[in-house]
Amino acid sequence: MILHTRFKEEPMTESLMEKQESKDQQRSNYMNRNLWSGMLFGLGLIAFVDEVVFHQLLHWHHFYDKSTTSMGLISDGLFHAFSWFATVGGLFMLADLRRREAWLPRRWWAGVFLGAGGFQLYDGIIQHKIMRLHQIRYHVDILPYDVVWNMASVILIVIGLFLLVNQGKKGKGRSIGKGIDE
Repeated sequence: MILHTRFKEEPMTESLMEKQESKDQQRSNYMNRNLWSGMLFGLGLIAFVDEVVFHQLLHWHHFYDKSTTSMGLISDGLFHAFSWFATVGGLFMLADLRRREAWLPRRWWAGVFLGAGGFQLYDGIIQHKIMRLHQIRYHVDILPYDVVWNMASVILIVIGLFLLVNQGKKGKGRSIGKGIDE
């Protein structure tokens, strides 16, 4: 024989409401951390690829081209250090999220694409055109390079936004981490 028991809903006490608000705040914090961790990693990763491919392998430009080659190499070193700090910072945040069992892969990857695309767009518009720190390449028709550079940036941003907007489509109701949705 199966017994069905009905529980009378009790009004939420102040303590229960505070606990629920705390859970909501924690959930929001973890969602933000996932996004920021991915963005830092994406920014650092794309900056690293830019440094290695365009600065070191192809020798198309330095981070700062308006001075001597020596200054250009120093600026490349600082740019490289910045990219690694961003990458390592993003990975430390990711490790913390995984340790807390609060990693949301889709949101994190959205952050990676948004960070990479955002940096590329910033580089292509602010650093290349407004500040004129360097161009993608010199002594060629620059327009095709600018178009490809900036369109690649927009594509990365669109992918990131798509992942961010559609993150709830899979795994609805999934807990972010232990203890958060209990």
